[in-house]
Amino acid sequence: MLNPPDHTMTRKSLGNIFDRHSLARLRPFIEKTADRLTDRFREEARQGPAEFCSIVADELPVMTIGHWMGLPEADHGLLRTLTHDQVHTQELFPSRSQLALSDAATARLRQYFTEAVQERRKNPGEDPISSWLRAWDSTEPDRARADAAVHSLALFMILAALETTSHVLSASVRLLAGHPHTWEWLRRHPEDVPRAVEETLRYDAPIHMISRVASKDSEVGGVLVREGEMVQLMTGAAHHDPEHYTDPHVFDIHRTQAHLSFGGGIHYCLGNALARLEATALLNSLLKQDARPRISTPPRWEPRIAFRRMTSLQLTLD
Repeated sequence: MLNPPDHTMTRKSLGNIFDRHSLARLRPFIEKTADRLTDRFREEARQGPAEFCSIVADELPVMTIGHWMGLPEADHGLLRTLTHDQVHTQELFPSRSQLALSDAATARLRQYFTEAVQERRKNPGEDPISSWLRAWDSTEPDRARADAAVHSLALFMILAALETTSHVLSASVRLLAGHPHTWEWLRRHPEDVPRAVEETLRYDAPIHMISRVASKDSEVGGVLVREGEMVQLMTGAAHHDPEHYTDPHVFDIHRTQAHLSFGGGIHYCLGNALARLEATALLNSLLKQDARPRISTPPRWEPRIAFRRMTSLQLTLD
């Protein structure tokens, strides 16, 4: 939501947090965790329909980002729940009760990361929060302002990493379960798994609306947008525009056109490579087994516009 120079300073302090070296260090943990979660899912599915969202899709992102940030595993459940509650405030038409729930979750998340930043001040390490503190201390003489900046970064990373990635994981499995020929193709051609992830990101993006603030008076599509006004970009609709995509309502992993699920320009998602790695690791883990997932009950969704969230995906294994 920031424009330069504030955006520039904040982005610079983060650095290239998910470069190829960082991802190479994270890959073994992510793949091992994906295997462990899918094994747990298969055990449940042997007894009948198993809930994929709660067993796998909601777990892998929080375990990954928690491991990366050095947050206690015992806190993962709390952070996941608070994130689910907090995103209501980022919807277009939240109800009073949803706003109250979001405000309470935001307050608890702020308290949690205030304490986390204070702890890293006392006991710095090689974790991201400690690294951000060192980066801000080198340019910001006011310790309180530096702490506040790092607090915002840590909070943002949790909010950005959990809800969106969980959806990509559940959506990719939902779509492939509904397209058995594509599933069998991927079993024979695992090198195409990343393409399946990209098509999932287009077909059912984790965020269907991106907010931007105009830095100057502009004309967009014949509409005057004045400096400081907010524009809502409906990316979910754009991804199904027949003028840009051939047969946009067809799930086709062999498409080549780019999508907007990670935004663009200076606001391009910092965590895009991590989300792609998690989704690829999960699908590879599922495809290693002979059994193919089949949807046993229609999925359930949160009634949202911006942040997509599947609350239930009951699957059996054929």
